[in-house]
Amino acid sequence: MTSNPVRMQAITSVEAYTPPPFTFDPGEEPGEVFGENVFSLTVMQKRLPKSVYKSVVSTIEKSTPLDPAVADAVASAMKDWALEKGATHYAHVFYPLTGLTAEKHDSFLDPVGDGTALASFSGKTLVQGEPDASSFPNGGLRNTFEARGYTGWDVMSPAYVLENPNGNTLCIPTIFISMTGEALDHKTPVLRSQQAMSAQAKRILTLFGHDDPENVVAYCGPEQEYFLVDSHFFLARPDLLNAGRTLFGAKPPKGQEFDDHYFGAIPERVLGFMMDTERELFKLGIPAKTRHNEVAPGQFEVAPMFERANEASDHQQLLMTTFKAVAKKHGMECLFHEKPFAGVNGSGKHVNFSIGNSELGSLLVPGDSPHENAQFLVFCAAVIRAVHLYGGLLRASVASASNDHRLGANEAPPAIISIFLGEQLADVFDQIAKGGATGSKEKGTLMIGVDTLPTLSKDPGDRNRTSPFAFTGNRFEFRAPGSNQTVAAPMVVLNTIMAEALDYCASSIESAVAEGTGFDEAVQALLSTIVADHGTVIFNGNGYSEEWPIEAEQRGLKNLRTTVDALPELISSEAIELFSKYGVFNEREMHSRYEIGCEQYVLSVGVEANLTLEIGTTTILPAALRYQTELAQNVVALEAAGVTADTSSLTAVTEQITALRAGLADLASAVGHEHDEDLHVTARFCRDSVLPAMAAVRAAADELEGLVADDLWSLPTYQEMLYIL
Repeated sequence: MTSNPVRMQAITSVEAYTPPPFTFDPGEEPGEVFGENVFSLTVMQKRLPKSVYKSVVSTIEKSTPLDPAVADAVASAMKDWALEKGATHYAHVFYPLTGLTAEKHDSFLDPVGDGTALASFSGKTLVQGEPDASSFPNGGLRNTFEARGYTGWDVMSPAYVLENPNGNTLCIPTIFISMTGEALDHKTPVLRSQQAMSAQAKRILTLFGHDDPENVVAYCGPEQEYFLVDSHFFLARPDLLNAGRTLFGAKPPKGQEFDDHYFGAIPERVLGFMMDTERELFKLGIPAKTRHNEVAPGQFEVAPMFERANEASDHQQLLMTTFKAVAKKHGMECLFHEKPFAGVNGSGKHVNFSIGNSELGSLLVPGDSPHENAQFLVFCAAVIRAVHLYGGLLRASVASASNDHRLGANEAPPAIISIFLGEQLADVFDQIAKGGATGSKEKGTLMIGVDTLPTLSKDPGDRNRTSPFAFTGNRFEFRAPGSNQTVAAPMVVLNTIMAEALDYCASSIESAVAEGTGFDEAVQALLSTIVADHGTVIFNGNGYSEEWPIEAEQRGLKNLRTTVDALPELISSEAIELFSKYGVFNEREMHSRYEIGCEQYVLSVGVEANLTLEIGTTTILPAALRYQTELAQNVVALEAAGVTADTSSLTAVTEQITALRAGLADLASAVGHEHDEDLHVTARFCRDSVLPAMAAVRAAADELEGLVADDLWSLPTYQEMLYIL
């Protein structure tokens, strides 16, 4: 147990934790609350005129243009429903390029001439809002003095009432654009890319005999990893408070070596938090499905069911907000940083991706005989082409200073974007490359050797957690996204590169058939060409091995190790042509995202560098100097008494103090370096000079943590933060 008064007080407070009052009605069924705060289709059907309801449904399910005439009726019904739910205000919710959620609240009440107020909410107000756009990141799309921005109602994502002890608010998901119509948010490009992908996917379905197919949508199921830390420890760590990760911290005696936390029994306090968050998520229509302990101590995961990508993206942002709020209620902080603690696994947000529609289901389901499922093979081949050609863009979509601490660290997939197909599909495509697939490896059964156990089916292929883009039976799992980012960015890239690949596939088949080639032969020729041209992106081996980067380079696959390496992919001529062709981004919008990516990288590293200087100078160095003084005084006292003193501890502490001071001086010099006008040049300097200087400071500080007397060390330790909950 620590003898430092600051840490001791924190531990005492943790031990005295009292759970919040029981908030669950024992008779309440989870299904009863699901979606109760959502202005869902069921609610609309009850409250809207039949013609209005049909018009809205047609827009949501068939992507028909929204009829402006229905807005007033929807607004009136939405207002009445929200007032009944206790809402006093409404808010256009949008997703600026900060990566966070933004809200602009307005009261329902308007004054009238007789001195009273009347609740009102018009269709015009529902459809369009006007928040100030001048203070949000825009990467040069707008000048500082050009403040006008517009929000626009996204009917595809349902409105909801967000409850708060201080009042309820009707929240309306919206896009956020500039006065020039350019995207200042993450939602607008999701919708644009979705539309582009659907148009090309429908061409493929038409070729396979589906007359007038429904719109194809992208589905997303993001798995969210996170850490929980008691609030008393969190508030005693300025680095966690300001940067979301620990900039100092020696490895604890026990980390995750035993794998005993993974899928272990969920601690009582954490389970209370999970049940509370799930209830709040259910009320908001967010289909949380799975919960469990993750690999690192103090780390957990929640996984929702699949939803349309646009709605899943909105829900993911709302989930993070909910987790943060409920954690505080339970006396904890929820950490979404990709690497809050060094030496243990970081957190990701695996994006499970598929495409399909309500008529045909998922188009990435191989069936029992994938070699005979030509339609599936074409869609799967399109994924192979897309990932091979645009792996750099996928890497750029998950690029951030925080995610750089995780990717390629043998706990997450490498920064090399490759595809894992599994044994069955790899074999099918290998047959295609050799002239045509004639069979598929079948599912088997597991021989357990216990008569009383049921027969368990065995998948025809294993899973590969070292792959950044892995086929998992009926979808692809993109494992590279970071836990703190929006899933919108990778979904925009996935939709757009799939639009290009499906366009290529459809054009190839159409051209061949027009020239007299039989349909089956045209499909076989297409598949063979894709395997020959893009098969090098398929890798079923160990992505953590030392040999893989060498082999990947020989295959021509990019290894974009850091954000600074990856961001230029956004402004390559190929990327600009791609996004422009399919109407997702224009060249200015691409450059804006590149500029914002560079700026956020520089700002993130800058904040951490200043924190490192502050904590190192005002907390760690003084503690080390006090201990050095104590040791020196002890040596003097012993020698005065005629006793030979052991000076090894004093020598070790002195050496690390010298290293710490040198590191702080180097870091101060790096922080004071004048920034270049070119943000990418500054970002490179941050990567190559500032981060190494921070690492040197940390190395000395972490050594000192293991040397300095415990009563002098005031920062809560890893052992305390990860295990006392």
